[in-house]
Amino acid sequence: MADGNSQSCKVAIVWRGDAQARREATPATSRQRAVFEALARHGVAAEACVYAEDTIDEVRAQLLRMDGVLVWVDPISGGQRRDMLDEVLREVSAAGVVVSAHPDVILKMGVKEVLYRTRDLGWGADTQLYETRDAFETEFPARLEASGARVLKQNRGNGGIGVWKVEFLDAGMARVQEARGEAEPRILPLRAFLYECRAYFDGGGKLIDQAFQPRLPEGMIRCYMSEDLVVGFGRQIIRGLMPADAGPPGPRIMSGPGHPPFQALRARMEGDWTPAMARLLEIEALPVIWDADFLYGPKDAAGEDTYVLCEINVSSVFPIPDEAPEELARAMARRVGSKPERAADSRTQTR
Repeated sequence: MADGNSQSCKVAIVWRGDAQARREATPATSRQRAVFEALARHGVAAEACVYAEDTIDEVRAQLLRMDGVLVWVDPISGGQRRDMLDEVLREVSAAGVVVSAHPDVILKMGVKEVLYRTRDLGWGADTQLYETRDAFETEFPARLEASGARVLKQNRGNGGIGVWKVEFLDAGMARVQEARGEAEPRILPLRAFLYECRAYFDGGGKLIDQAFQPRLPEGMIRCYMSEDLVVGFGRQIIRGLMPADAGPPGPRIMSGPGHPPFQALRARMEGDWTPAMARLLEIEALPVIWDADFLYGPKDAAGEDTYVLCEINVSSVFPIPDEAPEELARAMARRVGSKPERAADSRTQTR
């Protein structure tokens, strides 16, 4: 089942840990065990590579020996960002190693700004982008009052960090709730909340502003992709941004790409939205593994569901459906097993 000349290729699978975890990591004990096994079936030898800031030199040396790198590291974890890792990934990519996901492509596709840039592709909603504090503090209050409820998202984050539902109340007050963990709503002056949000603009940060989707209680559909192919779905009743009495989140119910309820979504993703996004963002080779999270939009004239994109994940896509590792491995084996494709990946900084 090997692809091309991938039998002689080596790939590192990277995740965050500490020095001890790095010493003890094995494919058999990794949460990516199925990915290791799928790569082996395609003739690719895969190694575990645990990343921590104090092991960065070891990580760099290991990755430079590889033909490819697959990365599962969140943008923010325990208050730490992955800036040091991203610089190493850029370095090894420049040396000819296939990196998925490449940090420069993450900055195109795996940040919330993509919601604004792709808002006209058919999966968008009423979406605004604030690039400065002044623009946000000037423009957001009027939009909030007109809409009644908006959702703010910091440009780069995960786990609901920096994602807020904001509801307009009388007398300059607002009800705000972060999607992080079990965060409860707060009522405070809107001016005070705007001041709290100033931190999101530090270091060139941005805020994205979307209309709140009333069908949020019906759940979120995660569409798992390998390059331009749907490899599965996950549907979940989510807790973030819901009232306190909404109860705990439900389990994510995984299904394969052929799951009947989501075939209309699959057709749009493979035939329309994904290629249109790649053209718009100038991405020549899509990530080996990524996902798009959708909420239900309003029913169309025929009574069929519509879908609103709320996030694209590329930094650390896990868990994944049982069907995903095989397609992921096939895509990675093809990339590392073809010298021309490897060179193209390095030049265009694909992940």
